Order: sequence, then C-alpha cells, then structure tokens
Amino acid sequence: MTKTPAVLFVDDEEPLRIAAQQTLELADLDCTCFDRAASALAVIGPEFPGILVTDIRMPGMDGTELLRAALQKDPEFPVILVTGHGDLDLAVGMMREGAYDFIEKPYAPERLVDAVRRGLEMRRLTIENRTLRSEMAPLIGAKDGLRGFSPEMETVRKQIRAVAASDADVLIVGDTGTGKGLAAQAVHAASKRADRPFVAINCAALPSDMIESELFGHEAGAFAAAARARAGKFEHARRGTVFLDEIDSLPLALQAKLLHAVETRSISRLGSHDRIDLDVRFIAASKSDLEAAAAKGTFRGDLLYRLNVVTIRMPSLAARRQDIPMLFLTFVAQMADRYDQPVPQVPGAVLDAFAARDWPGNARELRNAAERYVLGLPDAADQATPSSGTLVERVAEHERALIAASLAANAGRLKDTYEALGISRKALYEKMQRYGLDRESFVEPDN
Repeated sequence: MTKTPAVLFVDDEEPLRIAAQQTLELADLDCTCFDRAASALAVIGPEFPGILVTDIRMPGMDGTELLRAALQKDPEFPVILVTGHGDLDLAVGMMREGAYDFIEKPYAPERLVDAVRRGLEMRRLTIENRTLRSEMAPLIGAKDGLRGFSPEMETVRKQIRAVAASDADVLIVGDTGTGKGLAAQAVHAASKRADRPFVAINCAALPSDMIESELFGHEAGAFAAAARARAGKFEHARRGTVFLDEIDSLPLALQAKLLHAVETRSISRLGSHDRIDLDVRFIAASKSDLEAAAAKGTFRGDLLYRLNVVTIRMPSLAARRQDIPMLFLTFVAQMADRYDQPVPQVPGAVLDAFAARDWPGNARELRNAAERYVLGLPDAADQATPSSGTLVERVAEHERALIAASLAANAGRLKDTYEALGISRKALYEKMQRYGLDRESFVEPDN
C-alpha cells in the first residue's frame, strides 16, 4: 500500500520518538524523526507535502521557535505541538500564531494518529489549491482574472474588486462554462484571505449518503463506517474561503444545516454536540435560477437571502460576442503551447464565424474548439453563418479583436504590441482610442 506523505516528528527524547514512529507507521503513515528542530526545519518548504509534529520543550531551538520558522517558510504549513500540562496556555497562544493543533502529554496513540491525519488532509488540500491556481494561471487574464474587454466583463471585474475588499458572502450565477469558478477564485485571490485555503466543493458530485460527513466532518462511531474521527471540508477552510459550486443540488435537509453554519459561522461534526467556530467566507454558485427554485420550494429562500449579500451574474459568450475573437486567439495560443506546436494563423473569416455562434457551453466549449483547431480537426463553427454588418463594420470588429488579443498576449506592453502587429506606435494609439481599448485593462495584476 502506498503511504501518505511524510510526517516530521521532532522530540529530543528517544523513547518518545520511537513510540511515535511505531504508532504512525502502524497507521500506515510515513514518519521521519528528528532529535533537533534545525534538522526538521531544513526539510520544510512550500512544496513539502507533509506536516510537522514537534515537542515544545527542547534544547536549542524549541517548538515555538520551530513553529514560527516553519510558518515563515510557508504560512499554511500545518504544525502540531506536543505539550505538557504546564504548557497548555502556551500551546493555546501558539494556536493564535498559526499552529494547526496541539496534543497534551500523555496522549493516546489514536489522538496522535487523528491529529496527523487531519493535518495531512489539510496539507493535501492546500497543495491541491496551489496546483489548481497554477493550472488556472494561463486562463487568467488582466484585471482580477477574467478576460474580456466588453462592458459586461468590466462590470463583473468591478463587482469582484468591490466585494473582495469586504468579507460579504457572494452568490455567483451563470450558465455552464461562463467562469463562475474563476470568478470565485478571483474574489478569494483579491481578498485578505488570499493566503489561506480556497476549498472548492462541487455539491452535485458529493455522494448522497456522505454529503453531511464531507462538509461537516464526523466523530468516531457516528455511523457504521466511521472508524475514526474526520474533519470536514468546512474545517479545512478555516480563515479561508468555501466555494459551494452547484449549490442548488444540495438536498433540503442539508440546506437547513448549511443555513445554520452560514448564520452562526459554526458547525458540529456528526456524532458530536461540540460547537466548532468557523472563520470562513462562503461563495456559492448556481447555473439555475435560485429565486424560481425558492418559489417552487426546491431551494430554501432563507438560505438564498443569506448567501446573496452580493450577486455576481456571469454573462454568456452570446451576450458578449465582441470578446469571442480575442478569447479564441488566446485559447489557440495556449493549446499550441500545450501541444508544442507553432501558433497557427486564424483567418478573419473563421473568427467571424466563431463570433456568430451562440456557444451554449460558453468559454469551455470555445476552448475545446480552439484545441481542435490547433490539432487541425474540423469544427462545425468553421461553416457558421458570418456575422451581419457592412464590410467596414466587420473589418473594424476584427481589427479591434486582434489588437485586444495582442494587448492581452503582451500583458498591456505597448511596444511589444505594436511591434507584434507590425504597425507604428502612433497607429496603435489611434486605433486603441478609436476602439475604446484601455491599456490598463490588459496589464497583469502584481499577484
């Protein structure tokens, strides 16, 4: 069986190190022990997939100093402190400084294993989120992570910037493929919670018999298969953001529990009456009309009004056709890079045909079409009816889209843009002014 990522265990007492290693390895947890803090610290870094368990009282660098040093390397690194009875107040204080958990000596083996499993799950989610953000980076354009120079997208970006400055809960509505997940990521990335977890939950994909346990966690023995306690996804998101995608698919009974969590910012695990405080922001997304669902009784109206403090409506591609040529050219460049191929030229007639298509799958469908184009596969949109308008109007539309695409590809750098387009600086300035293109809309954000 493949073992989980390493647990770093630090204690200056050899018998305790041996006991801890045996306990964790019996639970199929890979453990590496150290007798000094500095040796463990050398292993820790943003890419390290494990966690740290450390005694507080040690010669040289003690556990509190090791905690602070580890969090300097990675503020989201889970550190579990092992403390004696006299150090309880100190351990609680360290929790405020960022410790993940603490265990009081003498501890039962199950207590150590449970804390370690929860810490490893937290670490897995953190690294998963970082990987997701990295994979999304090529799809993220200027101004808060969503490409497009249409008035509809500028409105979305303004809403994201405004709501990110607060801690208000957000409801994002829009058709499939309109970028609801990207918008949620953008709100989180621009908020004060940006360095904390972003826990995305697809409510439609959760097993019906495990939804409550997945969200709220459970105690050992809460149900037949609950051999050990487990933290839910809400706990893993502490001080971060919970993104509830396809929230309309949640059963009504679970909606009631979610309403309580949103109202009180607290939960109780299955099988427990103990309250666990939540410091999280909730972002929900739905492709269906929740107000209509509330009127029909399939979605709780009180939950809707708790979540839609701010509502962001994502426009379909059909509602912002002027963005389609730029988006398609952007996706073509990305797919050419993915397949290590030269970027193919896209004739204006093809862009015209693509802009005329309705794209019910929105950006996701457009990206698939770009992938087929790069691979040289035919696409139905190649034969779509061209857009209406005079020749002058259609040429102007394509010229605007091509300039916008070049500005996006060059992150708003004007010199690179007019050189790539083969025109003069003056000509670029005049065309940008004529088409209402603002360089600042294409500058990549600092973070």
